[in-house]
Amino acid sequence: MKWLFNIFKTKEEEKLEPMKKFLIVGLGNIGSEYVNTRHNIGFKILDFFANQESLSFQNVKLGAITEYKIKGRTILLLKPNTYMNLSGKAVQYWMEKENIAKENTLIITDDLNLSFGTIRIKTKGSDGGHNGLKSIQQLLNTTEYPRFRFGISDEFKKGQQVKYVLGEWGEEEKETLKERLKLSAEIIKSFALAGLNNTMNTYNGK
Repeated sequence: MKWLFNIFKTKEEEKLEPMKKFLIVGLGNIGSEYVNTRHNIGFKILDFFANQESLSFQNVKLGAITEYKIKGRTILLLKPNTYMNLSGKAVQYWMEKENIAKENTLIITDDLNLSFGTIRIKTKGSDGGHNGLKSIQQLLNTTEYPRFRFGISDEFKKGQQVKYVLGEWGEEEKETLKERLKLSAEIIKSFALAGLNNTMNTYNGK
């Protein structure tokens, strides 16, 4: 009967519908060797959210995806399988396929310039040397898209950045992550329900 209902949708309803759909992209690398690395915090946050809400990811074109519905809104969670450097391919493809505006797309990424566990939600910004953001910027041809930056700190010796970023969390960090993951799940819901500006005001600095 769903097809019958769709026939009677008004033009106004069709215009409004895309505004009720959101794409949350967690950046990371596929493969068991990357699962618990700092660079994969985007994947980790989405996995936590999915587990909390009893959702299952399905392997699809350019990634793994699952859907969550809340108060008339649809949230798509996407983990690109392109590896970090080509993240933009998956983001662009799913934005276009699902007709989701960049304002309704939230990119979750690790950030060396923030102390561990610090959260910064922004409406735009440079790639900051992050290859995933660089790829997204190139394919979307803009730096103006919402991003959720999760601090991993820069506690590494000179020349050790790659090893640090692709290294696993320390024991103390793992303990702190439990609370930070819960907060991150709240942010995803807030983005869809309260909007970007309200979410920034509520969670930045927490």
